Amino acid sequence: MDGLQAPQIEALQRLQSILGPHDTEFVVSVLESVAWDVQKATDLLFDNEPPKVLAPTQAAPMEQLELDDNEDSSLTTRHSHRGQGNPRSNWSFIWSLLAVPLHLVSGVLRFVFSVLRIPMPSLPFMTTNSYHSHRPTSPDSRSITQRWVQELEEETGACSSKRSMANAVTTGFEAGPSTTRRHTYPPTASDDNQKILPDFFDGSYEEVLDICQREGRIACVVLVSAEHDDDADFKRCTLTDATFVKILLDNDFIVWGGDIRDKAAWDASQKLQATTYPFVAFLALQPRRHGAPSGAAPVVTILSRHQGRTAATAPVLIDHLNTQLLPRVTPFLVRFKTVLQDRDRDRRIREEQDRAFKETARRDREAIEARVRQEKEEEERARKHAEDVKSKQEDSARQKHQAVIRMEWRKFMRNRLLLPEARGLRLAVKLPGNGRVVRSFPPSATLTALYAFADSQLIPSTSRPEDDPSQAPEGVVDDIPQLDSYIQSKTAGHVWWGFTLASAYPRREFRWKANASLTETGLRDGEQIVMELITGRESASGQVSDDEYESESD
Repeated sequence: MDGLQAPQIEALQRLQSILGPHDTEFVVSVLESVAWDVQKATDLLFDNEPPKVLAPTQAAPMEQLELDDNEDSSLTTRHSHRGQGNPRSNWSFIWSLLAVPLHLVSGVLRFVFSVLRIPMPSLPFMTTNSYHSHRPTSPDSRSITQRWVQELEEETGACSSKRSMANAVTTGFEAGPSTTRRHTYPPTASDDNQKILPDFFDGSYEEVLDICQREGRIACVVLVSAEHDDDADFKRCTLTDATFVKILLDNDFIVWGGDIRDKAAWDASQKLQATTYPFVAFLALQPRRHGAPSGAAPVVTILSRHQGRTAATAPVLIDHLNTQLLPRVTPFLVRFKTVLQDRDRDRRIREEQDRAFKETARRDREAIEARVRQEKEEEERARKHAEDVKSKQEDSARQKHQAVIRMEWRKFMRNRLLLPEARGLRLAVKLPGNGRVVRSFPPSATLTALYAFADSQLIPSTSRPEDDPSQAPEGVVDDIPQLDSYIQSKTAGHVWWGFTLASAYPRREFRWKANASLTETGLRDGEQIVMELITGRESASGQVSDDEYESESD
């Protein structure tokens, strides 16, 4: 000790504060073996897993945190990661073998104390692992924090604050880095005098800083060392103080903690420059200082640090929070949260506007599509209507043309093909309407001559016989046989004539046949014949019979 320089004495004191009561000469020998590097000595003794070596071109990440000048102006603002660790030493393995009986005894005592709900004494051999090298390592910092909280509940006989107030019973660990999910084991006790612990966040230290940055909350970081004599008193008195826990809960603190024997807590202690334990630090988002440009984004700042049992008692922390920390940081955090709320409100308004715009656009699009469909349907109806009108007009024009041609045929037959009256068969033809004509036909006359005579009776009375054409409207027809040939070449006979002849009673139909004589047809002298128009043909009465023929009214 007498031959040590000031930096070496400081390194020795720092390492002894971490290790607790140890032989000074042994600690000095360890420091000399690592060139008085406290971090390497700690890694050697605690057997930390050495970090991965970065490539020469890569710079080790540096987490920047500002330190509040109002608390301690003598502290620096840099917080870096730990240095390289050393390989496992042989004496660590020997200690592990010697500590096995102590572990078995501590396990039995831990079970008995937990069943009886008695606070667990904090003695070196009573802990699950006495040195950092003996604690199981896990890549998941959440599981490490949850295990530490469970051990803390077992040692103090207390439970989480939110779980106790809500009287909720939950088992197991809830996964996911959420600020509303907490370790909730063991089950809540029904005793009204049950001690209460802060609601520890079960995520990582980096997640705590991220929550402070995003939500504007104050963080309370608690670091302990089970090797210190003040550890048990701090856990049972400070962490379970009802007033202290109420302040943390009422002001929505995010509380995180751990034992420096675990890697996550050790890393946090190095970033926070913790040298004495128990250690409590308060962090929150604050404006940048030290000549930062105006308008710079706020940064997470170390508001205060409390090291050692005297500085970390419940009355000291409560007085510090009520008289210094909260009055100083609350106004800025309120403004920051107001800005966040305004941004969130603006975001919701924009989302609602976007939804309203999309809904309006959707309705407009549907209206346009419906209008287009309606226009197409109207165009289709108009097209079909136009086609129907055109078709009807064409049919009407064709029918009118056919009616003109048929009228010309009637006039031609009256002029050139009607046989003169002769003694033979005297037939009476009842015309459509009330008309009736009588005509005598020679015995050799054919059915075509009778049809031609009946057809000529449909010529209007205004048409004079001297105006009748002397030639057929179509083809060459000069006599009855040629007319038979012409009709056969066109269509069925009764369709061309547009009517049929039948006896009145008993009714016998005399359908037209080419070259059929009247006697062969069965007509007798004095026969009464009725002229029946085929459906679709114009008649004087305009009535339609049930047998698809138009007939005169009775």
